[in-house]
Amino acid sequence: MDGIEKNMLNLNLALDLLRASYKPLLVLCFFSALSLCLCHPLYCLPLQGDSERYKNLRYEMVDKQITARGIEDENVLQAMREVPRHLFVPERRRPSAYGDFPLPIGYGQTISQPYIVALMTELLKPEKDHVALEVGTGSGYQAAVLSRIVKKVYTMEIIPPLGNAAEKRLKEVAFNNITVKVGDGYYGWEEYAPFDCIIVTAASDHIPPPLIQQLKKGGKMTIPVGHPFQVQTLMLVEKSKEGEVQVKNILAVRFVPLRRKWK
Repeated sequence: MDGIEKNMLNLNLALDLLRASYKPLLVLCFFSALSLCLCHPLYCLPLQGDSERYKNLRYEMVDKQITARGIEDENVLQAMREVPRHLFVPERRRPSAYGDFPLPIGYGQTISQPYIVALMTELLKPEKDHVALEVGTGSGYQAAVLSRIVKKVYTMEIIPPLGNAAEKRLKEVAFNNITVKVGDGYYGWEEYAPFDCIIVTAASDHIPPPLIQQLKKGGKMTIPVGHPFQVQTLMLVEKSKEGEVQVKNILAVRFVPLRRKWK
């Protein structure tokens, strides 16, 4: 065996030893990362389209659009900082995802202005042991924000392509305490009622009686009420512990209409 052959043999042996010594370390690193992702799924978002740039935009959005307008609930503010809004809009809309306005998401529907999302969430006074119902899943953003605060979110969408896409998106981003159903949200979701809080993200010309019935005593509901394609009124519905219902007008809003059927 000449010198070149000996050197090649030694090099191959060295590489084999290096691979053998690094393999356990790589396995350990893999399972450590996997454990972190399962326990804290938001840490894995950079692998799914998040970045430091988007994080900075979220913090700026909260400071300039939400805190500046009087939203004070720290749980709501933190949820708005955490949830990657740009992943809940069509890809071509992502550069505008953190703007102070709603955005179209297809099928004549929109994702609400960030401030309105925060306001409607804060009005519910959500707590960590609450179970919430959302009517109007859309892209899933409002459900995602609410899920960072409460124990469980049930959300309904009447447009199958939107509901199915939202369900897939929420699973991909690991929002595991959200259950999506395609169906008419006017009748609520009686199987899981009563709910501590209900949020309706489409305008109805009246407050649906089934939703009032499914609201737990002591619970709250936010809903835009008014005629389609006109200015509506955001209302806060509160049910006392005795079961009495009170309604408060909050402010003028403009939402897409609450649809009762799909095609």
